[in-house]
Amino acid sequence: MIKLSAIVLSLGLAANSLLADPARWQGEWPETDFSKTSITDWSEIISGGPPKDGIPALDAPGFKAARAETRIAPREPVITVAIEGAKPRAYPIRYLTWHEIVNDRVNGQPIAVTFCPLCNSALVFDRRVAGQVLRFGVSGKLRHSDMVMYDRETQSWWQQAEGRAIVGALTGTELKHLPSWLESWADFTARHPDGLVMEEPSYNRDYGRNPYRNYDSSAKPFLYDGSQPPHGIAPLERVVRVGNRAWRLNRLAEEGEVREAGVTITWRAGQASALDAGQIGQGRDVGSIRVRDSAGRDVPHDVMFAFAFDAFWPNGTWMLGR
Repeated sequence: MIKLSAIVLSLGLAANSLLADPARWQGEWPETDFSKTSITDWSEIISGGPPKDGIPALDAPGFKAARAETRIAPREPVITVAIEGAKPRAYPIRYLTWHEIVNDRVNGQPIAVTFCPLCNSALVFDRRVAGQVLRFGVSGKLRHSDMVMYDRETQSWWQQAEGRAIVGALTGTELKHLPSWLESWADFTARHPDGLVMEEPSYNRDYGRNPYRNYDSSAKPFLYDGSQPPHGIAPLERVVRVGNRAWRLNRLAEEGEVREAGVTITWRAGQASALDAGQIGQGRDVGSIRVRDSAGRDVPHDVMFAFAFDAFWPNGTWMLGR
């Protein structure tokens, strides 16, 4: 049984089995063009509890030198973004757990750093679309237990796991997925002693605490009633997704390095699960992943739960090895 904290419950993350009626959503979203959508089964869209912007996205956060940070535990996960011409930046999961989206600019490039706790999906996107720069917020809606984002410019809805617009004027548009990776704070500071880290937001949140305690050891995902992954894979087992292929994290931890399908995936110990212990830095070790191509360049990827890969890539390939 999932042991969610009282704070998350107070945000309204309670099961909602009501079928989603587009007319109902239209009343809440008068500026969204519901005549344009890729959704064929509206029952897939449900309310996660919080209203639009009930989980507040962050815009243009402050940063400070990594060496000046004292609050983050060594094994705490951060999303690392390294864009040419700028110092590498760390976006701590301790903040993204509570805000889920950060709209930022790195060396002039507008990016969205996103994290969906229910899918463990941490993705970074280019915010430039069709000649305009979008700013993203949290809609309060879920599809297959994954966050539905929205952009403030057209009020279109976007599936976070796919980076694709699913409702509104921009339906069918895909965001460019940028290379980034989850790693421990200790690894980031060791490799980038002159790097930058996002400063703590000025919200009344218990940053560092995990409001989803024991979630990734639960028997089933929250607010999800879809099919289960094949091959006997547990729904909340982590997999590394590259395109439409998925590698089990357990396999990568056993082998250390895998070279398949044109990529090299390496695993190293030392990163805490953000969805295990009451304090993020005390979570069990799930390790860190890097994905590179044959030229050694970082490849966009995701470390997500198996049920989410199966839900969004039902015809995807499971890289099970021998």
